[in-house]
Amino acid sequence: MTTVLIVEDEKTIREGLIRAVGRAGHQVVAAATIAEARASLARVPDCVLLDIRLPDGDGLELLSDIRKLHPRLPVIMATAYGDSERAIAAMRAGAFEYITKPFDLEGLLSTVARAVRSSNAEPAPRQPETSELPALIGASPRMLDVWKAVGRAAGSDAPVLITGESGTGKELVARAIHDNGTRADEPFVAINLAAVPATLIESELFGHEKGSFTGADKRREGRFELAGHGTIFLDEIGDLDVALQSKLLRVLQEGTFERLGSGTPIATHARVISATSKPVDPRTPGATLREDLFYRLGVIRIEVPPLRDRRSDIPLLVDGFLRRKFPGRVVSAAAMQKLTAHDWPGNVRELLHVVERACVMHPSQLLDVDDFDVGARTLTPSTSPGSDSLDLRAAIEALERDFVHRALKRAQGNRAEAARLLGIARPQLYAKMKQLGIDPDES
Repeated sequence: MTTVLIVEDEKTIREGLIRAVGRAGHQVVAAATIAEARASLARVPDCVLLDIRLPDGDGLELLSDIRKLHPRLPVIMATAYGDSERAIAAMRAGAFEYITKPFDLEGLLSTVARAVRSSNAEPAPRQPETSELPALIGASPRMLDVWKAVGRAAGSDAPVLITGESGTGKELVARAIHDNGTRADEPFVAINLAAVPATLIESELFGHEKGSFTGADKRREGRFELAGHGTIFLDEIGDLDVALQSKLLRVLQEGTFERLGSGTPIATHARVISATSKPVDPRTPGATLREDLFYRLGVIRIEVPPLRDRRSDIPLLVDGFLRRKFPGRVVSAAAMQKLTAHDWPGNVRELLHVVERACVMHPSQLLDVDDFDVGARTLTPSTSPGSDSLDLRAAIEALERDFVHRALKRAQGNRAEAARLLGIARPQLYAKMKQLGIDPDES
């Protein structure tokens, strides 16, 4: 049986909490002061419900001590005062949740249930340390092909074209080629062509002379010049204007360029690596690159697979990210399974943003299933790769289940509030939960 420590100095409230938490199936240990609470912590509970204002001290101080001694123990802070400063301080100090009196009993018990689950969840197995660059992680067959291609490209000066969906890590692959090649000690100069106004791209790439256009009050070196004998990385090359494509092709063919407003050729020795998330192969409908430039840029071509095609790398990516940015934080086995099942339309970038958000918003050392908000694009029998299912009823049911789960999460388990968010009556919510097989204790 799980144990909940209730620290509350007001006798009436304390006794009411003891009865309610006990009826929910938990063993209850009660304390009226910080001193009594410290004594009770000799046997570590599964959850602590802690009042902030106590007769012998501040509950925030006890919270801080608990976090140091028992970093995985979830502490729910409670107060009768709507004090924003204390709420912020509590969450910064690592509180699992912050609730105010008078309690919404149903919501309180739901929060206690979540806290207990978090306390007892099994962490996912730690992944072995990898020898790759910190942000370049993956051991799936698709990524091993990428690593082999990076190794071959690093030993050459030939132009490289990297393709793949947005967020897959194309710039990281470009940096790996540069860092492992003979130009590693030279500059790596990157430019995102999609982020620069079309009227400024030529100046950004090749530089300009003073007075060459309105606002050009001094001479400016372009990215090719700044790269020197290093590498210039042209990100989102598929967005380059057709007129500038011909100028870039001439630079690649002749090895020289001219600043805007100057007729003097300048030699370039930079290696060109480009990347795109758009179709650029001339054999592909909607290709955005002229054919001669495509073949000139893509002497070596590397395709970075989307994350949904290398799900086995997700635990490695999450583990590596936590080690670098949030040491000591771990993900439960159930949460890792949830992350691995998600489709990740935003790829690695989306995954790492979701993990970082979970770490910031949920200070518990162990991150559990409810801590990760990954939306509705999750691998299901009807959406899994290779599935031809057109079962409309199953698809609607999956969507309804996701909406109910999200409403319950946003309402922190308060079913009345969840029903309001969904725009249905509370009895309808109960009926829908029963129909969808949603366990009330998991809400």
